Amino acid sequence: MNIKKLIPILEWLPHYKKSQLKGDVVAGITVAIILIPQGIAYALIAGLPPIYGLYSALVPQIVYAIFGSSRQVAIGPVAMDSLIVATGVSTLALVGSESFISIAILLGLVVGAIQFLMGVLQLGFIVNFLSKPVITGFTSAVALTIGLNQFRNLFGVDFLQSDQIHILLKDVFDRISSFNFNTTIIGLISCAIIIIFRKVSKKIPNSLIVVVLGIVVLRFFGKGLADVAIVRDIPSGLPSFSFPELDIAQIKELLPIALTLVMVGYLETISIGKTLEAKQDEYRIKPNQELIALGLSNMFGSLFKAYPSASSFSRSAINAESGGTTGMSAIVSAILVIFTLLFLTPVFYHLPKTVLAAIIIVAVFNLINVEEAKFLWKANNLDFWLLVATFFSTLFFGIEYGILIGVGLSLIVLIFRTSRPYVTELGKVPNSNFYRNKNRFREVIIEDDVLVFRFDAQLFYANANYFRDKLDEMAEEKGKALKLIVLDAESINRVDSTGIEMLKERIKYYNKRGIQFYFAGVKGPVRDAIFRGGLLQIIDVNHFFMRANGAVKYYKTGDNEHQKKYAQYIHQAYD
Repeated sequence: MNIKKLIPILEWLPHYKKSQLKGDVVAGITVAIILIPQGIAYALIAGLPPIYGLYSALVPQIVYAIFGSSRQVAIGPVAMDSLIVATGVSTLALVGSESFISIAILLGLVVGAIQFLMGVLQLGFIVNFLSKPVITGFTSAVALTIGLNQFRNLFGVDFLQSDQIHILLKDVFDRISSFNFNTTIIGLISCAIIIIFRKVSKKIPNSLIVVVLGIVVLRFFGKGLADVAIVRDIPSGLPSFSFPELDIAQIKELLPIALTLVMVGYLETISIGKTLEAKQDEYRIKPNQELIALGLSNMFGSLFKAYPSASSFSRSAINAESGGTTGMSAIVSAILVIFTLLFLTPVFYHLPKTVLAAIIIVAVFNLINVEEAKFLWKANNLDFWLLVATFFSTLFFGIEYGILIGVGLSLIVLIFRTSRPYVTELGKVPNSNFYRNKNRFREVIIEDDVLVFRFDAQLFYANANYFRDKLDEMAEEKGKALKLIVLDAESINRVDSTGIEMLKERIKYYNKRGIQFYFAGVKGPVRDAIFRGGLLQIIDVNHFFMRANGAVKYYKTGDNEHQKKYAQYIHQAYD
């Protein structure tokens, strides 16, 4: 067993170069400067005291640096996961209570255990069932929900918190007139500063700038701003080790929200990881290793009071842009978090919550991907409606139901597409031995007595009837002149028992009507399957050809040297 595959840090650490250190240190410091205020802000989204955002920025980062296959992904608290935590745990305990905190930490352990188990069992392929339109629709809806939930801190009004947009908007419209003037002004100015600095350069630590300005304003001019809510006391010190209390009944109740966090966290990590991977050639993302790394990050994190963590789109991108090339940048970032926990938490006493709301709102609203929707409207209508359906399902039914509906719709679309694949008749290109799609190559020769039928998918129970119906439809169009059907099977990569039985039934049907049935371009594994299924009991091995042209030529002349060699090869293979 290759230990380096299990612990990826052993691949890059022994070969670490001094030239990489400067970039990693700068990137680690830059990410920490953004991570610390974001961690505090995201803990508030999760319904937890601010200190738990810093706890979640510590151990998970270090563990991922050791076990993660990506060397640039930044792990820690993120807005989307934080809202999911708040939504799920709030049904079991009062937000901010000791019980709420302990359940959120237990949730981290459950999420980590599921992710780790999925990685060990090589289940990373499951993410393929969530198509990009579903991910985009879900992400955009959650971003909008997170932003609207922060209006309570931005405007200083105790709006309801919910993951259903109609409940949020109704409460906002009913109570917006009672906004706190000072809170609103500070929040809107903070939003403007962040947006302006983002346009100037993404490398500018805009979050840190508004945090510092907010603290300074409230610290020295706080007498006139006494109505502005501030963070107040954040405990100092590192998180202590403790094992979350295991309650089987509670774990069962947490499973739906845990599975949602598993999928969302993995999608976030793989999405940003693949994006960063494409920009370099030093390493490759390993999906199952990412599940193991995320699982260990969340499990070990929960032992040190962290709630579920995942990768951050913005911090990962900034890490790469700032020169981070290895997990050393994450270790540097974690060191700064430790320094903050030990010495700097009192600094955040006067930090206005409206500033944190501004950081969150600007960050998450950038995740609303309108451009992707516009592109899909032009490129693929079905994918566009899949995005729209997932988007509105998440907005109106909530995060859990949104992702379930998204997965369900993805599977329905997958089944629809595989059950109704592309089929066409092929015609002969003049003066050649090639057969091509008659709908794309107008000059091809179509013969009345020959049907060359191409089926562009695996042939299995979900599309066997569709195959039969389309074949019969095309044969019917040929009429009584039809004497030969050639199945061009080059695009068929798999066939199951239902498909084989349907083929046998159709061959018998057409043979009774004096129509011969030939096969062309059948792949070896498919040929193995149909031979095992008893096809040779009703059709001769000489009716299998390498190409459609050979099949038609054999039918026309009864002689084909290439066919003799091919049939002989098949005989030898299956004797």
